[in-house]
Amino acid sequence: MTHDNDPKAPSRRQFLAAAGAAAAAGYALATHAQEGVPAVNEQSPAADAKPPRWYDISLAAWSLHRTIGEGEGRIPMLDLPRLAREEFGIEAVELVSTMLASREPAYIEQFAANAARHNVKTLLIMVDGEGAIASPDAAERADSVRRHKPWIDIAAGLGCHSIRLNWHGAGEDDAKDPVRCRELIDRSIAPFRELCDYGDGKNINVIIENHGGPSSYPTAMVQLMVSVDHPRFGTLPDFGNFPADVDRYEATDLLMNYAKAVSAKCIDFDDGSGLESTMDYPRLMSIVVDKHGYDGYVGIEYGGGRLSEFDGIHACRRLLDRLRGPRA
Repeated sequence: MTHDNDPKAPSRRQFLAAAGAAAAAGYALATHAQEGVPAVNEQSPAADAKPPRWYDISLAAWSLHRTIGEGEGRIPMLDLPRLAREEFGIEAVELVSTMLASREPAYIEQFAANAARHNVKTLLIMVDGEGAIASPDAAERADSVRRHKPWIDIAAGLGCHSIRLNWHGAGEDDAKDPVRCRELIDRSIAPFRELCDYGDGKNINVIIENHGGPSSYPTAMVQLMVSVDHPRFGTLPDFGNFPADVDRYEATDLLMNYAKAVSAKCIDFDDGSGLESTMDYPRLMSIVVDKHGYDGYVGIEYGGGRLSEFDGIHACRRLLDRLRGPRA
């Protein structure tokens, strides 16, 4: 699977053969044994196999939301490309609209110049605070579309492939009620299509993260994807943003069918094994890579509090490095 700008590119590859999946489990086992940590799958019959299972690694700016800012003692957002490259050895970043100090052309051009100087790609912008695109009120929906279009322009200027929107405008339980969910989806189709059509002219995708409300319920998201039915429209599965009544592994599997990016949310780590302690990362990455054939960027989004932001990013980077194999 790719996450690039080609609207004709398939949203997913064919599933890998069973042998490939078994080999992938074997790679995880071999890697853990090599590092002296508990094996993920002791029953794997292919313990020393190392299949080609590759993805690139990016850094979501939100991982540094307590560090980056314009106040005293904080690191300016304009330094993010340097920080990504020099501190973390990461070649691509994902921005958050509310973390940018300005959207004026001079500021955006300076960020682009800094990224180019450090040979860092800007992949997408996570856009927050620009209205309820699924509001029951038609004027509010139109206003949200109008407010999102400039971010498509900014994303294009930075060389991004996507902007990420929030699916706001629903009642608390609308996604759980079939009738209200259908009404929500029906009023969402035109606004999302308008933005996708606008993005088509700029080579920018419009993607939805599971980020609260109806977006955190995968069955509603799948219905939305099918209903909007636009090659620019897709998902950004985030491993951590699911409510207690949703199985994160089944949900990730469903959302990966439409994924144009992936957010590797990390909360905490086991100090002995180095594994993420709040979720089964080998299982999640097997869904993403082995089952769905994803080989694009996986974005580190550290959201924990026990480790510092720097230590959390480094821990997530080590884990993602461990779970991937040699490039094919």
